[in-house]
Amino acid sequence: MKVAVVGASGAVGQEFLRVLDEQNFPVDELLLFGSSRSAGRTYTYRDNEVKVKQLRHEPMDFDGVDFAFVSAGGDVSREYADTITGRGALMIDNSSAFRMDPEVPLVVPEVNGDDAFIAPKRIIANPNCTTIIMLVALKPINDLSPIRRVHVASYQAASGAGAQAMQELEDQYGQLARGEDVKIEHFAYQLASNVIPHIDSFTDNGYTREEMKMYYETKKIMHAPGLDVSATCVRVPVMRAHSEAIWVETERPIPLAEVRGAFETAQGLVLVDDPARKLYPMPLDVTGTDPVYVGRLRQDLANPCGLSFWAVGDQIKKGAALNAVQIAQHILAH
Repeated sequence: MKVAVVGASGAVGQEFLRVLDEQNFPVDELLLFGSSRSAGRTYTYRDNEVKVKQLRHEPMDFDGVDFAFVSAGGDVSREYADTITGRGALMIDNSSAFRMDPEVPLVVPEVNGDDAFIAPKRIIANPNCTTIIMLVALKPINDLSPIRRVHVASYQAASGAGAQAMQELEDQYGQLARGEDVKIEHFAYQLASNVIPHIDSFTDNGYTREEMKMYYETKKIMHAPGLDVSATCVRVPVMRAHSEAIWVETERPIPLAEVRGAFETAQGLVLVDDPARKLYPMPLDVTGTDPVYVGRLRQDLANPCGLSFWAVGDQIKKGAALNAVQIAQHILAH
């Protein structure tokens, strides 16, 4: 098995290396690619030193590659897709470049894993992190009764904006503690000791691109063009795990015991829901873990067919690198 990681020096690229190792993914030969700035760096993978090569328009660089995990931004994905797939590699892309392309499957393995087998362009898209976390939790509910509509408020960590944004949050807390002026580069406003109801650029309908990703991606992944989705995405001063408050309306009322049973047996999901003991998922506990965690499950007081719950997942892991690797694992397993 020959595997390539494009964007190896970034936060998600580094997570790819950890996840491939943790998952015992069958890697006989590993290739790392990056920009001219990161070319020449070396990283240790399974006791071997691997040097980053500069990504270039040379299909032979990907000759014999089985899977190429790509996390270098949408512009890079679009520019180099033909190069990466030109010698037969299957490109699993973490950017938004191809997510809504009708010839590119958009896959969360626990939800629609078999879509990965219909990839005529040799490209599979990894969904947006907030979409992944939400849909792992929605799948068992939808299996009980089809979901009609979803409202979600996300509380997204600094990691969603990249490694430099994570460093900025850490630096801002230090600047505040020292009484210094806070430096702002990667967010619209100071993130430390603040929440910002604005992720990505605004669109004409008043929603941000991040919110519209959740709208369109949910419909595509769940094969439900009539499903109504409304999102509000908020940046919070957390390092790397996203949280979501989710309200769903189903076709029929579902007893809570039935939902709990579905959550407890669902793939990739962990139920942490004991209010009497103050047990519920939190980013502090979820960071660095693989599953999506759900809790605070209750009936929606405003809707007899409604449910309300809380979900948390590690944005860099399940929201990015792990989901991509699980797509490859699903293909190999079937």
